[in-house]
Amino acid sequence: MQMNRHLIALDLDGTLLTDQKQISPYTKLVLQQAVEAGHIVVIATGRPHRASIQYYKELALDTPMVNFNGALIHHPSDKKWDSLHSPLPNRTAKKIIQTCYDLNVKNIFAEMMDSMYLDRFDQELVDVFTTPDERESITIGSLKQYLLEDDPTSLLIHPEDYQVDDLRQYLNDHHASMVEHRNWGVPWNVIEIVRKGINKAVGLKKIAHYFHIPAERIIAFGDEDNDLEMIDYAGVGVAMDNAIMELKRIAAYHTATNEQDGIGGFLSDYLKLEIAPLTTKSSLT
Repeated sequence: MQMNRHLIALDLDGTLLTDQKQISPYTKLVLQQAVEAGHIVVIATGRPHRASIQYYKELALDTPMVNFNGALIHHPSDKKWDSLHSPLPNRTAKKIIQTCYDLNVKNIFAEMMDSMYLDRFDQELVDVFTTPDERESITIGSLKQYLLEDDPTSLLIHPEDYQVDDLRQYLNDHHASMVEHRNWGVPWNVIEIVRKGINKAVGLKKIAHYFHIPAERIIAFGDEDNDLEMIDYAGVGVAMDNAIMELKRIAAYHTATNEQDGIGGFLSDYLKLEIAPLTTKSSLT
């Protein structure tokens, strides 16, 4: 099996995790069986390290992890691993923040390596962007006032719905050479901004090279537009049934939803793992 081992990349929200932000027992069992069979499982998420490490530990992983959509590629349990952090240039971040002030967007959230800044208190955003253990460490107050001394890993902009197109057009017109931006879309519009050239595929390529896994033996699962490059790069790119249409169009395979053990069903079939199905499984289509 070692000669034909696969690298399995897992997006978290809407993919590995159920709508209750849990890993289902069946999918967890399949992933554990895949690891025992010699395959390599990694997490590739837009979340920061602190909001994904619990799932890394739950799966008992000992592999590198992709956070912030590729802006941070590191190994949580091996500090000697050649990690890569690619934050936004501080000067660019400040210009974007000023434009957000000019447009009077609802809110701005800045992610640093180990800290968080929220422009205006909003309990719903705090609940979405952070875990309960993190909430005491958020600095809340004007991002113009704090002026972010360090380069932020990412900016999350929460505009009014009617501002989304204008704000993304501004980013294209004035910062296209410096930033990438994505729109979350659900449950509300959030524009995520990271350094130019950064995406999950960058992280996946680095990890695949480290383990000497060719692209054709990379299995990647995703559901949103921040998964596009990763799904396109992987030889076995898999879109969840709950994925956006653009992702489904480029994916080589489709599977069941995150609520229906889409990952567990697909891997059990594709890797021919001998595990009795507990829920609806996917078909290889």
